[in-house]
Amino acid sequence: MDWLDALILGIVQGLAEYLPISSSGHLEIFREILHVDLPSDQALEFDLMLHAATVLSTLVILWKEFFPLCRSFFTLKMDSNFYYVCKILVSCIPVAIVGFCFKDVVESFFGGNLRIVGICLCITALLLSFAYFFRTKPMQKSALTGRTYKPRDITWLDAFIIGCAQAVAVLPGLSRSGTTIATGILIGDKREKVASFSFLMVIIPILGEALLDMKDIITAPVSAQSTGLLAITVGFIAAFVTGCIACKWMLELVKKGKLVWFAIYCVIMGIVCICW
Repeated sequence: MDWLDALILGIVQGLAEYLPISSSGHLEIFREILHVDLPSDQALEFDLMLHAATVLSTLVILWKEFFPLCRSFFTLKMDSNFYYVCKILVSCIPVAIVGFCFKDVVESFFGGNLRIVGICLCITALLLSFAYFFRTKPMQKSALTGRTYKPRDITWLDAFIIGCAQAVAVLPGLSRSGTTIATGILIGDKREKVASFSFLMVIIPILGEALLDMKDIITAPVSAQSTGLLAITVGFIAAFVTGCIACKWMLELVKKGKLVWFAIYCVIMGIVCICW
């Protein structure tokens, strides 16, 4: 893989991690387009750096929210920020169970099977469409239940339900941000609250996965060829810069309720992948 491939994949990861179009699915698509076929240990190393870059971009954009959360949690200050972090931890339980118990099963869905990516992209489009048509404005009748609702802050149960959505979204093509945000909106949470929660809740699973992957990288036999420091650096910078832009853009889009356009994009890309 040369630096240009790394640049393209970094940009794809940075954009697709936050936009509801599935970063894992689009990385599979662009690896196929670019004919990038790395050994498993090198692919693991490169993906690890891309995910680290997007975590860093989350911390940069949401720093004003993240720092008070850390201060309250680690000083055991029993305020709203402390309990917010506890809700994030609750949301991580389902994906932790999937990661520890079904890691091999999940990994079997990766590896260039664009049909699975296409099907999951179409499911993402359905979720975004439901969130748009059933929860479009505050204080209105829900088309799903017929009852008038008022968007609320995220409850403990909401956090667990959104966490279950995140656990399902480990499949390639099923957007993590799209699935969790759409789920939060569908169960009645405030748009701006669920968007921030969605971006913050992924930090712990990504860091946990990074530690597990780091162990695999260290214990793996040394390959004849390396991914290359230049390719890793270019990919990291590209993912970080585009991640910052996409994260800030996505927060505004969720507030305005314009996710339905991504549903149209996902269904088109899904059909293309299925027919590839």
